[in-house]
Amino acid sequence: MQGRGGSRSGTTATDDDDAVRQNRSFAAQGFDSPYLKMLKAQIINIQKYSIHDGEGIRTVVFFKGCPLACLWCHNPESRRFESELLFNAEKCTLCLACVPVCPNRAIVKDEKTGKPNAVFSSCSACGACESACLFGAREIVGKLCTVEELMDEIDKDTMFYEQSGGGITLSGGEVMAADMDFVEELLRRCKKRGYSVNIDTCGYAPYENFERVLRYTDAFLYDVKLADPKKHMRYTGRDNALILENLKKLGAAGARIIIRMPLIEGVNCADEDVFAVLELLRPLHIEGVHLLPYHGIGRHKAERMGLSAPAGMAPPGAERLNAIKAHFENRGYEVKIGG
Repeated sequence: MQGRGGSRSGTTATDDDDAVRQNRSFAAQGFDSPYLKMLKAQIINIQKYSIHDGEGIRTVVFFKGCPLACLWCHNPESRRFESELLFNAEKCTLCLACVPVCPNRAIVKDEKTGKPNAVFSSCSACGACESACLFGAREIVGKLCTVEELMDEIDKDTMFYEQSGGGITLSGGEVMAADMDFVEELLRRCKKRGYSVNIDTCGYAPYENFERVLRYTDAFLYDVKLADPKKHMRYTGRDNALILENLKKLGAAGARIIIRMPLIEGVNCADEDVFAVLELLRPLHIEGVHLLPYHGIGRHKAERMGLSAPAGMAPPGAERLNAIKAHFENRGYEVKIGG
């Protein structure tokens, strides 16, 4: 039974606040608490045996939700913070088993083609159609996981981390925009086990979030897309002031930073864009630079979400890519093409 203001019967909001503060205090000291055990985060994928995103063999945990909306995003299913439906029409056999089970009538049969088209705006991602589809044409992306559940998966590959010098990478979406109590507890447990931890980030989050994870993080794989704030706004939906401010603060805090720069022809591959980024990086201590040429996997995912993929996105040609690489190397950076 709920009391006034949503408090439990016999308690007050102040009692609840005190309990949360106490549980967070336990978390900071590394103690288990009911609060920590209840924490959950939206996860879209746990990728095993990754040889990118850091040294050695790694497990990459992809969090759901991102404050940016990059036109070239290769994981568009990670943008929203809620679960959502992906529909793969190529796998659909037109059995129509999904139509009657949808409680929101968000699946409509096309009278011409016979296909069960998804009405994404009405879909609540309840998962009924996913369960009814025997051929995997419908998939709900985003699963709420506890820290314990993630650690159970991460721990399965301890041998590979030890033998290869690998570890764990938290990615997304944007992990630094997730529940930081969850993220900090996950990182605390990883470090307690001796795992190397990298954080792949776009940098758009309060710096307080970064301060909470600094002590547990071995390296930040930090995206720098554009130096020009207006172009950054045009292509990502946000300007880059907070991103660059956080980058400077992390550098001043002694964090190990590897810059990642996605390369999209017509967006940030011109000399003026590259030199502007180099100028931003000049006063900072950067360990290395990863150049990431655009690839079109995000276009196919967007179509499965009922979104129109942006036209005109393409990677730089080989000659241009090598020229960009040379610009960074001439400034003394160790450069890698790819993650």
